[in-house]
Amino acid sequence: MADVEALLEQGWRPVPLRQFVLKIRSRCNLACDYCIIYEHADQTWRRQPRVMSTETVRQTARRIAEHAARHALPHVRIVLHGGEPLLAGPMGIGRIVGALREIVEDAGTEAEFTVQTNGTLLSPRMLHTLAEHGVRVGVSVDGDRQAHDAHRRTSSGGGSYDRVMAGLHRLSDQFPQLYAGLLCTIDPTRDPVAVYESLLPTRPPLIDFLLPHAHWGARPPGPSGAYGTWLAAVFDRWAGAPRKETSVRLLDELLHAVLGGRSRLDWVGLTRSVSAFVEADGGIHQNDALRTGHDGASATGLDVFRHSFDDVLLHPGFAARQSGRRLLAEQCLNCAELSVCGGGEYGHRYGPDGGYRRPTVYCADLLLLIRHIRRWVAGSAGRPQ
Repeated sequence: MADVEALLEQGWRPVPLRQFVLKIRSRCNLACDYCIIYEHADQTWRRQPRVMSTETVRQTARRIAEHAARHALPHVRIVLHGGEPLLAGPMGIGRIVGALREIVEDAGTEAEFTVQTNGTLLSPRMLHTLAEHGVRVGVSVDGDRQAHDAHRRTSSGGGSYDRVMAGLHRLSDQFPQLYAGLLCTIDPTRDPVAVYESLLPTRPPLIDFLLPHAHWGARPPGPSGAYGTWLAAVFDRWAGAPRKETSVRLLDELLHAVLGGRSRLDWVGLTRSVSAFVEADGGIHQNDALRTGHDGASATGLDVFRHSFDDVLLHPGFAARQSGRRLLAEQCLNCAELSVCGGGEYGHRYGPDGGYRRPTVYCADLLLLIRHIRRWVAGSAGRPQ
């Protein structure tokens, strides 16, 4: 956590929020064994209503509109999340998006909508509703049938792959304009190239490979370096293709940073976080990645009924995620790859002492991957075009 007064005295100033993640449903129809919401130390979900009420939706929209107007933001991004947000059903999704858009856009700010779903409820009717309201769709899928069903199972233990792929093919074939991309959590025991290639047939515009959420008190299931090696193999396959098949967000951002640019991800480089999470009861939380730490780790004590999003900017947890190098571990400050890595995802820095001032638990993996990319860049510079 940050000492906000000390940061302000040093000249630090927060930047406005631009992404708002709404947990419109707090329960899910799958039981993924690694789920950050249900399977880690933070059990806040048990105390949440199952459904975000209409009044909470509308009050959240008012707070977004207020924040956007105060900071003259021309547009904001609103992500429908959960749990599984599509449990709201087509009519529910239509009502929620309609209420949010009416309030935010009537105040003069354009709202861009995305839903992050497990893909099992992408029926024709649901997709038509999403298209009607201009909601883009991100889908979680962990590779081929074997890789996916090893972790993303139903509450009865059955696999979800067939339902996910049926919905995903409807999305990519009939509504390609809505297709935002795929999320894939890394399992280092699976063949990285096979997993990557299994995701390509639906023509995703983007793939997000996610490191399993972990920290120094609850280490990743794979050994140190295994995730960096896995991602390096994906990088070679991805970068070596005769044409760019898709964006792999982590690799694109790391490559951009290695070449001297600035990452757009708040867990790569020194980019500030501009996201806030609103739970089903209207409580304002930090990023879900903190939920591996302890019960209530992501909570702020703030909510949309009593607090503005400007109040959020001065919360110690949010300030820490916007503080750049100021609150990094000494090891990170002395690292040659600081500008590329940035200390890694904030939640992955958590330690048994309750603090976040340490390198990410994936430090070895990120260094391995960054150095691999640097060698590829150096080799590319010497090859004829």
